[in-house]
Amino acid sequence: MRIENHTTAVSPTGGAPALIDIGINLTHDSYDADREAVIARACNAGVTQMVVTGSSVASSAQAVALAREYPGRLFATAGVHPHHASELTPATLASLEQLARCPEVVAVGECGLDYFRNLSPPETQREAFHRQLELAARVGKPVFLHQREAHAEFVAILTAHASQWRGVAHCFTGTAMQLEPYLGLGLAIGITGWICDERRGTHLAELMPRIPAARLLLETDGPYLLPRNLTPKPASRRNEPAYLPQIAAVVARSRGETVEALAHSSTQAARELFGLPRLT
Repeated sequence: MRIENHTTAVSPTGGAPALIDIGINLTHDSYDADREAVIARACNAGVTQMVVTGSSVASSAQAVALAREYPGRLFATAGVHPHHASELTPATLASLEQLARCPEVVAVGECGLDYFRNLSPPETQREAFHRQLELAARVGKPVFLHQREAHAEFVAILTAHASQWRGVAHCFTGTAMQLEPYLGLGLAIGITGWICDERRGTHLAELMPRIPAARLLLETDGPYLLPRNLTPKPASRRNEPAYLPQIAAVVARSRGETVEALAHSSTQAARELFGLPRLT
């Protein structure tokens, strides 16, 4: 679908506090039929800027193209998810570096380790992770990080590269024992609708005050992780950036602060980490 330049069409409303969705898989095919409407709904909900996640060379290129259609509103990451680590050959790494140097790209990733499904062999994941941390250092951009069931090796690899990068632990769902090393490494922490899930995310509430405001970021990770406490519940199970205020409300309550205060600090933190412009 061809998207014209809609910069004025997605201008934010004046009532909602400005939020930034730092992780949205907006190139996913579930958005193909109504992507423009999804972006407009997000802005109407106060989500004024979004970082579109790249998880392969192909999807990273799509994220860059989409960001170019919405300058100043959408930005991209460029990376190879651990599921796709086997695809990171010297040739594709060169292509990824070209993408990572684009001005629309604000981070290298989604990269890291995922031993839950092992869709690429662990040794291949580790190699791809090293290469992308090196890439982030070369292009001078932060990293957008993924970790599942691989905490110890993930921290070890990050520690080996610690002088060369800065970044965010995307979609943090872990324990206090996992949070502390991330904070010690200087990572920002991305919180999703997992915190709204009464079956598996309630433990995150007590961790929220431990995260410094300057390193707490908000994301939907749509179309995944629809907040389970939405009322009324949407007909579709697809998540989208317009639901980020629901996540912000739960995080703010867990921290004992107002949504406005959280919106201000998380938006400022996102702009500082990714170098995003202020909207005028």
